[in-house]
Amino acid sequence: MQPLAERLRPKTLDDYIGQKHLVGEGAVLRRAIESGNIPSIILWGPPGVGKTTLAGIIANTLDRPFHALSAINSGVKDIRETILKAQKNRFFTAANPILFIDEIHRFSKSQQDSLLGAVEKGIVTLVGATTENPSFEVISALLSRSQVYVLEHLTKEDLMQLIDEALVKDEYLKLKNVEVKEYEAMLTFCGGDARKLYNILELVCNFADKEEKLIITNELVKSLLQQNIAMYDKGGEQHYDVISAFIKSIRGSDPNGAVYWLARMVEGGEDVKFICRRMMISASEDIGLANPNALLMATTCFQAVQAVGLPEARIILSQTAIYLATSPKSNSAYLAIGNAQRLVRETGGLPVPLPLRNAPTKLMKSLDYGKEYKYAHDIKNNFVDLEFLPEEISKSKFYEPSENLAEEKIRQRLKSMWDGKYGY
Repeated sequence: MQPLAERLRPKTLDDYIGQKHLVGEGAVLRRAIESGNIPSIILWGPPGVGKTTLAGIIANTLDRPFHALSAINSGVKDIRETILKAQKNRFFTAANPILFIDEIHRFSKSQQDSLLGAVEKGIVTLVGATTENPSFEVISALLSRSQVYVLEHLTKEDLMQLIDEALVKDEYLKLKNVEVKEYEAMLTFCGGDARKLYNILELVCNFADKEEKLIITNELVKSLLQQNIAMYDKGGEQHYDVISAFIKSIRGSDPNGAVYWLARMVEGGEDVKFICRRMMISASEDIGLANPNALLMATTCFQAVQAVGLPEARIILSQTAIYLATSPKSNSAYLAIGNAQRLVRETGGLPVPLPLRNAPTKLMKSLDYGKEYKYAHDIKNNFVDLEFLPEEISKSKFYEPSENLAEEKIRQRLKSMWDGKYGY
């Protein structure tokens, strides 16, 4: 017998639950599907929110052949064979087949390269699914030829609707005498993953007796599932919760918390590159100029764990996590770029001051490009009092040193140079 999630997989957009911002009435992806002309797309979102289902609905709605590959067990040979099959089975003006790649972020560069020709020539319309940021995991050439749609976590109401409809629509569950009195435990244990929710519901309902009514309570669900819950699920809600706890422990200067959450991820089989990327971000966002070596440490860690691999890489990860957690903290660089971006959005493309402009031609020089620019290294102390901002926003201050030893030195140096202008 098929799992409940497969038995109830919707075939139309009207039966699809969740993602109203994409497939609700008048939403962008729904309009594209109903127009019958969709580009290659990447569906990015957490596990169990309907990426695979949506790919099938697209093919079903457009009445196109559907070919599916999983990046976990498919190689370049499988990709080429599938593309060749799609090409052979396409007749005259028939629409492009849909090629669905599940977990496309797991494809290597060469595997993704093997898709390019078919996508460019229109042999297939690619629908890729990923739980990771495609900007990091999908090659730029493929990304530029695809439209990225972000799928959101299913809401509590979405998940409850899935449960209620399963009990009345599924050919097996509707024969059982089941009443849901409490939903919370099922929603907690599934972590927002609809597939897991269906598995939990089916497991619980297996204890239903035709003669006796089964009332689903939080206590019942906990008693049946508690012993079977994995310590860490790298593909589910905990993937996001545990990395959040890890980064917040680093930000909070608690090396013990950082190492504990790191251990949870390592034991759970988390991708070490994902952990390293988050530490690189934290090194700049949370530590920054209070200890500039933190970014060097995190970057070196990223390179080292790829060279060494697990299990020894766990030591390098631990060393780096402890170093970051025990470093002084500053988010001044994070705030500075945010402040500058806000002003750019408000003021638009203000002209570059003439002294700062490049003057490679005589015409540009005749227009005073570069005039009155002074080379700082020709001046005492390598400093020149020059206006480096557009006139309209002169004296705007974006960077404010934080209160730590390293940035206090920066503050004093800036004050000696710019006190009359920026007020350091």
